[in-house]
Amino acid sequence: MDTLKQKFLDYLLLEKKYSRHTATAYGNDLLFFESFLSAAFDDTDLARVHYSQIRAWIVALSDDGISNASINRKIASLKSFYKFLLKTGHITASPLLKHKALKSPKKIQIPFSEKEVDLVLNQIVYPEGFEGARDKLIVDLFYTTGIRRTELIHLQLRDVDLSGGTIKVLGKRNKERIIPILPIVQHQMALYLSERAQLPSIIDKDYFFLLLKGVKLNDSFVYRLINYYFSNVSEKVKKSPHILRHTFATHLLNNGADINSVKELLGHSSLASTQVYTHSSLAELKKVYGEAHPRNKQ
Repeated sequence: MDTLKQKFLDYLLLEKKYSRHTATAYGNDLLFFESFLSAAFDDTDLARVHYSQIRAWIVALSDDGISNASINRKIASLKSFYKFLLKTGHITASPLLKHKALKSPKKIQIPFSEKEVDLVLNQIVYPEGFEGARDKLIVDLFYTTGIRRTELIHLQLRDVDLSGGTIKVLGKRNKERIIPILPIVQHQMALYLSERAQLPSIIDKDYFFLLLKGVKLNDSFVYRLINYYFSNVSEKVKKSPHILRHTFATHLLNNGADINSVKELLGHSSLASTQVYTHSSLAELKKVYGEAHPRNKQ
């Protein structure tokens, strides 16, 4: 079974083009389920599992206080594994064939207002020199491109075309996309690159964004940066790079952008992924509709 699990992880990495982080998460879910099978049923053969055993695991996870969303993610890992076993002929039917995902409440992501973003970009005083130029550019790039945090961190110098006004990013499953950048952001990029060139030491030379020590950014630094600057202007509970991505999509939709265009800019594979951002624009549409329709004035 260890060989099958390794082949499955190789399949995720090489054929499905999943990130190593995602493949590791899938592998961990399989290990946790295998441990449960061993403890509850004295059996670790994943290829002979019945749905009743998976159901017992779901109940155990729920009893341990694991959220429905987290349970659904773990079961999605199992489902992918059994699809792989089915595809490779190791089983004839998936034990999860008739499984239905657990219901979980939809989390409403509250975007920043246009005023809050304006305050961060135009009213806050940033540090002098390299760090200030970098920090403001990071905020503006998130807001004007909808780029993901990992895409920003891994942005390469060669992927920035200042004269053409575009950046090329590597998204989920190694899908590349070209994103236009606004003239004001082009100017900020040029300013940042001028400051970057004056760093005393640059270790990660290929990466566009660097720390003061000349190494590439990391997840926690970028999260703290966004949280710090927006804490000065917003009382929203969550202040993160993803909220800025959400804000980018919401503000575009509020101002009349076509949802398919927003989908392409965000790098979503399906329109359903983009539609989660439409609740705010729908609220704005209802407001305009209510204020403008004659029937509402009678």
